[in-house]
Amino acid sequence: MIRLLHIILILLCCACQQEAPITHTSTPKFCKDLDEIRSARKIVALCDASSTSYFVYKGVAMGFEYELLSRFADNLGVALEMKVVEDMDCITEMLENGDGDIIAANYTITEQRKQDVAFSIPILKTRLSLIQKLPENWHQLGRLALDTLMVRDLQDLGGKSIHVRDHSSFYEPLIKLNEDYGVPLTIESVFQETTEELIQQVMKGEIAYTVADENVAILNKAYYPSIDIKTTFPDSQLVGWACRKNAPELVDTLNFWLESFMESRAFAVIHAKYYKARTQHKKKVFSKYSSLQGAQISEFDAFLKVESERIQWDWRLLAAMIKKESNFNPLAEAKSGASGLMQLIPSTAAHFGADSIFDPVQNIHAGVSFLDALNGHLIKEIPDSSERVKFILAAYNVGLGHIRDAQRLAKKYDHNPHLWAHVSHYLEEKAHPEFYRDPVVKHGYCRGYEPVQYVDRVLDYYNHYKNSYTN
Repeated sequence: MIRLLHIILILLCCACQQEAPITHTSTPKFCKDLDEIRSARKIVALCDASSTSYFVYKGVAMGFEYELLSRFADNLGVALEMKVVEDMDCITEMLENGDGDIIAANYTITEQRKQDVAFSIPILKTRLSLIQKLPENWHQLGRLALDTLMVRDLQDLGGKSIHVRDHSSFYEPLIKLNEDYGVPLTIESVFQETTEELIQQVMKGEIAYTVADENVAILNKAYYPSIDIKTTFPDSQLVGWACRKNAPELVDTLNFWLESFMESRAFAVIHAKYYKARTQHKKKVFSKYSSLQGAQISEFDAFLKVESERIQWDWRLLAAMIKKESNFNPLAEAKSGASGLMQLIPSTAAHFGADSIFDPVQNIHAGVSFLDALNGHLIKEIPDSSERVKFILAAYNVGLGHIRDAQRLAKKYDHNPHLWAHVSHYLEEKAHPEFYRDPVVKHGYCRGYEPVQYVDRVLDYYNHYKNSYTN
């Protein structure tokens, strides 16, 4: 009996205890709006490497969307960093995770995508074009004869296969064609190829059909005359930029800027450059100095790869420096007396073994030897190589003495003399009497903003080259 009462008491106690609530925790989404972008002084764009969005030609970043983004970044007063996305199926996830602040990749506005991102107002209005290969004798055929051989009515796609990238915006129109119009076509999913790569496969006869936004199709028709882009889908497509939904200030500011800029002559010039002047654009895209077709930044790449090994630099960084110094012109001369690819003054060139300052091989060799000497002065105090590079570049531009002055000023005002972010501030301050007359300054006045901008520009070129050329 006593045991029975004991069991009853235990059960009553358990019944009276309040059950702990079950809580569901989720990882908060990355949040970064306009204020944080301005504080970081940089906006990061997720893009694709294509003839419409972003590529490099003769050492210069290009692309319709890139040029628009550059103008927007200037309007914000921040730097622009382009980040090429290899797998476009991951681009929304990368945005949500904070790998970028904005998607600019010929990104079609769809209802499905609107669930995940906040779109800007459209920057382009286009249609969907069917890409198919013209017959071998298409030059000899009249229009009517040619049309009988091509798919001109989308109903004729029944029973045929169309290759498109998996989860791309092209799925919805194709599914609609199947379901709403009763066209029993087969959608073949591909996972790695870009739209432009699929167009090339059609041109080569490796696949029969793909689809592309009309603006992209028109450009590629200029590249590949043997493709046909005449057949279009009935509904229009809108292309815009995408931001995170929790960045409303960025979206509002972007839309306000786009509404104004798209009415300007500058926008018309940029649009015409990529979508009207197709012959010139084709020359750039198919140049051996285009990141889309070739593997060269300049004709001096072979020298740069050899010389960069001496100082353990990425050859693309050396190329970025030469781009800034001379625009790859071995005969370049400056009013200061500096000459050649690396803009050496005669005494420096001679000191580092260059008999002919205009000889590319000798000029590069002497310039790299100068960089090596600067590295020797800085390596012990600045062990981090990526940080040290900024000091080396600045010293190459303005002289090590002015860099030392800025370091002493930084130390005097309780800032780190080994961090470029601190030293660059005092280098700029050396343009003002209260700083260049300071007792710790030994080399006097300096237009410090020039070497600071020089470092920023070289590193900007370098980022473009890392995006576009293999090491």
